Amino acid sequence: MVEMLPVGRFQLQHQRLELKRWVPAFLSSHKTLFTVLWIAAFGSVFLWQRNIVAAGFSVFGKAGPGRPMPKTRPFAFNLTDFGGVGDGVTVNTAAFERAVLAISKLGKRGGAQLNVPPGKWLTAPFNLTSHMTLFVAEDAEILGIEDEKQWPLMPPLPSYGYGRERHGPRYGSLIHGQNLKDVVITGYNGTINGQGQSWWKKYRQKLLNNTRGPLVQIMWSSDIVISNITLRDSPFWTFHPYDCKNVTVRNVTILAPIFEAPNTDGIDPDSCEDVVIEDCYISVGDDAIAIKSGWDQYGIAYGRPSRNILIRNLIVRSMVSAGVSIGSEMSGGVSNVTVENLLVWSSRRAVRIKTAAGRGGYVKQITYRNLTFDDVRVGIVIKTDYNEHPDDDFDRKALPILEDITFTGIHGQGVRVPVRIHGSEDIPVRNVTFRDVSVGITYKKKHIFQCAFVEGLVIGTIFPAPCENLDRYDEEGRLVKRSASQNVTDIDYDI
Repeated sequence: MVEMLPVGRFQLQHQRLELKRWVPAFLSSHKTLFTVLWIAAFGSVFLWQRNIVAAGFSVFGKAGPGRPMPKTRPFAFNLTDFGGVGDGVTVNTAAFERAVLAISKLGKRGGAQLNVPPGKWLTAPFNLTSHMTLFVAEDAEILGIEDEKQWPLMPPLPSYGYGRERHGPRYGSLIHGQNLKDVVITGYNGTINGQGQSWWKKYRQKLLNNTRGPLVQIMWSSDIVISNITLRDSPFWTFHPYDCKNVTVRNVTILAPIFEAPNTDGIDPDSCEDVVIEDCYISVGDDAIAIKSGWDQYGIAYGRPSRNILIRNLIVRSMVSAGVSIGSEMSGGVSNVTVENLLVWSSRRAVRIKTAAGRGGYVKQITYRNLTFDDVRVGIVIKTDYNEHPDDDFDRKALPILEDITFTGIHGQGVRVPVRIHGSEDIPVRNVTFRDVSVGITYKKKHIFQCAFVEGLVIGTIFPAPCENLDRYDEEGRLVKRSASQNVTDIDYDI
């Protein structure tokens, strides 16, 4: 596989050094430097957007039509070997099933690769097998069949109770796997397209009797890699690893309309551990990434946390929800998460932690580092009254714990409210640290750094000025000013 260096905003650190070396007089103003960097960064972003509209986002660039597919397993097959027809009309479910069955017999010999050649390959949902590589060629597109009657029903997820949207069974995913090991979905930036438009319309019209299915869902599995591919227009969440270990998502583009594509989250690690998500572009109709671990009493009983998650070198957009979220379904706990080198642009919120009484669990040891916001309504959000529950049997005394959350190197422009941390008397937010924060604002009111029931500290000078709930320290760690009260409430949702 070809490893690509981080692109766009993440190459600008090198540019920053070169500019400082050659034109120190011109860049003596921090504001001027910031402007120059953003012209370069968003030139890259808009070029990517143009490529997405034209032909999908490609980390490799355009190649010739006859580009050979690499062999990454001891055995390799083409979908056409099993009767597949890539005309966009023929249903290829049986071909995929025959191919997967053949690969399943080769596991002890290292498994096999299934090549999906250029063409449009219509299919109903199908399952993967262990020791399998699904390789989607350039100009190949796997299309999900739009008739929901062709999508099998599955039991509700055990950590969600009755089902996320409707009571009873849920629709399976287009590409599915359970109890697997060593699975790779990759390609030359081929596409897996859920054709979600009909699902979104029926959902809005309340014509569906079951919870919609994800585009790709892998459950109770380990050693999963998704790379160098485009995922788009999922009926529901796009990639949903559930109770998995050792998951890597790299060089992936995930797309859905930014409006009117409900719940099309990009990547939702759910009760997963040892996860890396890097070098991706995500623009969808809900959270670009949402880390989860079960819902209220069902998630508490299931008891599988999400932990050891690294998210880095991403450009994301969400006009409906947030760039990177934790929760609100986090009842099994979320810990040891690092989000770094993240650009959130033209979005409603940048990063958000959301929970409520009844969730239980915890969110702790969370590090945000080197984040950039551009044209974002609210930058940092912690919300403790996200009162959406699976049923009325949740334990109102099951209170989540929120602690040990660090924000370092937070910059941006065009942000209305840089920080809104809304703890409560029952669910305070503890040990929050801010350092190196400078966010250009569009709203000139006071109280745009909003806090309630939060305890923590600020190191050095930050902009805008922090709320009164936080202790102030200088860069050498000396106390400058002790907070008068962590319980001061200064939340204004009208801003």
